[in-house]
Amino acid sequence: MKSWREECGVFGIWNHPDASRLSYLGLYAIQHRGQESAGIVSLRGEQHHVHKGLGLVGDVFSEEALTQLPGHAAIGHVRYSTTGLNFLNNAQPLTAQLLNGPVAIAHNGNIVNAEALRQDLKGQGAIFQGTNDTEVLLHMIARNPSGDLLECLAASLKKVEGAYSLAVLSHRALFAARDPYGFRPLVLGEMSNPSGGTSYVIASETCAFDLIGARLKREIEPGEIFWVDEHGEHSIFLDKKPVSTAKCVFEHVYFARPDSVVFGRSVYEARQAAGRILAREKPADVDLIVPVPDSGVPAAIGYAAESRIPFELGIIRNHYIGRTFIQPHQSIRDFGVKIKLNPQAAILKGKRVVVVDDSLVRGTTSRKIISLVRQAGATEVHLRVAAPPTMGPCYYGVDTPEKSELIAATHSLDQIREFVGADSLGYLSLTGLQEAVKSEGRGYCSACFDGKYPTPLYER
Repeated sequence: MKSWREECGVFGIWNHPDASRLSYLGLYAIQHRGQESAGIVSLRGEQHHVHKGLGLVGDVFSEEALTQLPGHAAIGHVRYSTTGLNFLNNAQPLTAQLLNGPVAIAHNGNIVNAEALRQDLKGQGAIFQGTNDTEVLLHMIARNPSGDLLECLAASLKKVEGAYSLAVLSHRALFAARDPYGFRPLVLGEMSNPSGGTSYVIASETCAFDLIGARLKREIEPGEIFWVDEHGEHSIFLDKKPVSTAKCVFEHVYFARPDSVVFGRSVYEARQAAGRILAREKPADVDLIVPVPDSGVPAAIGYAAESRIPFELGIIRNHYIGRTFIQPHQSIRDFGVKIKLNPQAAILKGKRVVVVDDSLVRGTTSRKIISLVRQAGATEVHLRVAAPPTMGPCYYGVDTPEKSELIAATHSLDQIREFVGADSLGYLSLTGLQEAVKSEGRGYCSACFDGKYPTPLYER
């Protein structure tokens, strides 16, 4: 339904006999970050074992597949194709046999200078199997003359621009790396293994730790390369450091699961706080506060609490149709939103309603939702958006529409209100969003709202 497509999710574990099965569970927890492909690479001895495919985690992995992924370490990946087409060669983790042994890499983010690097590598004779930017990084690591993977990885990362949160598995260590801006989240956790030792876990979100019983230890810091091997844990930092970090504020708005802690802040609490601030900034004289499920629920709870207006689940979401509902004929395409969302006439009829959503991108979905609420008998429908107007695309690992397709970039507030069919329209201010995530205007990337991109932009 959203025009924003979640980016990717990574997971890794070291020193656990059920590494692949725990990776499978970890990927389940972060499935929302990518639904096009999934993969796991495990390590037994000095050999990698690989299984990946197109589709959801539950479709890609079977009991038989997991038994063919032995070993005490593994990394996993769920993908949405922000860069590169959706076919099997682009499914991650990517693997290769290098001079210094086997390596597997899983990447969340987007390397904005990937095309320039790709052309340079092709000029040196590199042969690419896929079209994603992660393969560029793999070739760079492979071509580094150093025989040490850490040196190869560090040298390669210094040449790339953009966003990366990486899980890298060699035959001797598990690595985690995060770009100096810290665009995408990456966290480190620990859990006890059956022999009483310590297992190390990395993941895109803390909700993966909750599922497998791991404890959050800390974030992988921006610009850090962390690794764990038979000698324990280690860490270094890249020597290039930006003036400020640029953590993606949209992780709190929409991407992350509400039960995760992202950038040190509870996602649920940030979204609820956004709703409270939105109620103060854009109040409305109505009877009910209704969320667009599911991502609009925390903000709507906050809006209702602050405004002291009753909260009701006036729209019910069908959770059982998946994200690829087939609409084979043009004549029934308009049923798409109605299949997913059904307004409750018993609650909405005769009521003045505020509908709260997390964001508004193209406006087409909001238009259909407001129409459905009116059809259910609401006398007034006021739309409140728990984020600022989306003015530009993201280049750091999120598949977003072009600027010309973003309604806030091409229409005035009143034109947007008229297009979606609302009686009134109110957005959360950028200052309000910064207050909700406790950024105080520092350390976050909000380029999709204010156009201030923290890195040079290259051809997409």
